[in-house]
Amino acid sequence: MKIGELADITGITKRTIDYYTNLGLLKAERSTSNYRYYTSEAIERIHVIEDRKAQGMCLNDIKKSIEKEEMQYEEIDLQEIRLQMRMLQSEVSSLVEKMNQQEKSKKDSIKQNVSSESVALMQTLLLLIT
Repeated sequence: MKIGELADITGITKRTIDYYTNLGLLKAERSTSNYRYYTSEAIERIHVIEDRKAQGMCLNDIKKSIEKEEMQYEEIDLQEIRLQMRMLQSEVSSLVEKMNQQEKSKKDSIKQNVSSESVALMQTLLLLIT
């Protein structure tokens, strides 16, 4: 949405939104015609900023607290990704072990029923987890 739309939705002036953007409190994408576009997340961010201002926080402290929260979310996401990768590695290892225990005819049959896309995906997964 454009800055005017964001201003209408939030009740904050375009000048304030521009100021928050210049401070780095809000993020906007620029179009080829140099218009700023905001995502729906900007609405929530403005509510957070205004709530914290009402609690007496200065904009610099608000920015620091938001950055700290974002770092914590990134760390949680990274931990979740690592956990998922370990689980995938375990599953892939288990599948490889089961495949190796099969007779040659069964292995060939399994290989014929696996699509090339699946093989490519498995190879990519093996590269990621090793």
